[in-house]
Amino acid sequence: MRFDVVTLFPELFGPMLTVGITRRAFESGQVEVHLHNPRDFADGNYRRVDDRPFGGGPGMVMMAEPLAKCVEFICNARQDSAPVVLFSPVGNVLDHTGVVRWSTSAGAVLICGRYEGVDQRFIDAFVTEQISLGDFVLSGGEIAAMALLDSLARLQPGVLGDADSHAQDSFNPELDGLLDCPHFTRPETWQGQTVPDVLLGGHHLNIERWRRGQRLQLTGRERPDLVDQARSAGRLSDADEKLLAGYNGGLIDPL
Repeated sequence: MRFDVVTLFPELFGPMLTVGITRRAFESGQVEVHLHNPRDFADGNYRRVDDRPFGGGPGMVMMAEPLAKCVEFICNARQDSAPVVLFSPVGNVLDHTGVVRWSTSAGAVLICGRYEGVDQRFIDAFVTEQISLGDFVLSGGEIAAMALLDSLARLQPGVLGDADSHAQDSFNPELDGLLDCPHFTRPETWQGQTVPDVLLGGHHLNIERWRRGQRLQLTGRERPDLVDQARSAGRLSDADEKLLAGYNGGLIDPL
């Protein structure tokens, strides 16, 4: 799959593409990333890409023409009908289901806005989808683009050290859509706190029961909306419902 990123700051993407376990996806070409600076498509000695908003007000607005020329160049190079995505508060919030969809796609053109926003005429002419990370404002779309690329890269075959790692991720609807359980590692005792005995016993069935109970308890306490979604989708068993009913906000060992 190929993602073409339109950004005024392509250097921000260097560490993400070359550091960490997800670099395997980028270095292998499983997720092909091309960076494009709209300044390269702007006119004049100053390569201007922004101007003051009509009607007044603070800040600057990204101009339509440099972005349009950049996207047209990309589309000619790609020779496909890739969607053009703008990261914006207007868009649907990115979730696990969305990441899975992108992880099996042919890619997209990702537009990273800056300043007060992008000229609406460019959005109307070129943008086919908008994505948000949530109800807060970033200084630009680069962080959102990196979040999307990182999250879909880790789902590619062979990228994670353990092929089953992402199967236990929080929010994974193929499992149950719940939060992941707590995790522990060495030493067994740290600052007076010990690892739960069940994790040290080597009894795999008991460990899985404990982890299931912890997922239910944590999600019921912190994200009851996810429990409701799992229930509506038929992902909770009678045993799950009994555990949830028994917690009542307290700490109960599912064993």
